[in-house]
Amino acid sequence: MPEVILNGPEGRIEGRYTQGEERNAPAVLILHPHPLHGGTMNNKVVYNLYQTFVKSGFSALRINFRGVGKSSGTFDNGIGELADAAIALDWLQHQNQYANTFWIAGFSFGSWIALQLLMRRPELQGFIAISPPVNKYDFSFLSPCPASGLIVQGNNDSVVSEEAVSKMVNKLSKQKHVDVDYRVIINADHFFRNQLEEMNENVREYVVHRMLNDSTNIKTKPDKRRRKQQVE
Repeated sequence: MPEVILNGPEGRIEGRYTQGEERNAPAVLILHPHPLHGGTMNNKVVYNLYQTFVKSGFSALRINFRGVGKSSGTFDNGIGELADAAIALDWLQHQNQYANTFWIAGFSFGSWIALQLLMRRPELQGFIAISPPVNKYDFSFLSPCPASGLIVQGNNDSVVSEEAVSKMVNKLSKQKHVDVDYRVIINADHFFRNQLEEMNENVREYVVHRMLNDSTNIKTKPDKRRRKQQVE
């Protein structure tokens, strides 16, 4: 898990990177929660996402946004953080010129940034959003959502209500040509304390299924119905 330093808009962007074993391994960028509330790339949810993707055969990069850890700069209310993420994706693409697909993932604030980048970069073909803070930030930019993905939410989240996330998922599920898989983990709070393994398994299952379909050229038809699974 070597440390990498990227050249960002404000100077250094600190990251951790693992290269996939296969030459054409898929690649993913993973983004952390709010910098002003203790969010870093070493957050447990972010670290678990990173390890799950690596074990699933991905090249994986996680970064510290500006002003966090060894990254230069100061918090920029999401604008600069989106620029940091774009630079990180550029770097990831340069390191993985034979990758068969690129994904984006984020936790809480990081999912808000990740989904904004998804809208701007058509090469991103999948996403994972963990506890997206739909009651704190505007997600209306996901119209239309350009790629299928997975949203994972705890039903005991005191930061972001499951009902609010469910409402957003319902809207996304009405769009054509995308399939948003929604998993609710029972008794999980915002940080998935004591439920990290359940979160990991849901992400792993979804990613492996998607990659299997992609590798065999199976085109699954979008399901316009809301796909919600509760995990006990």
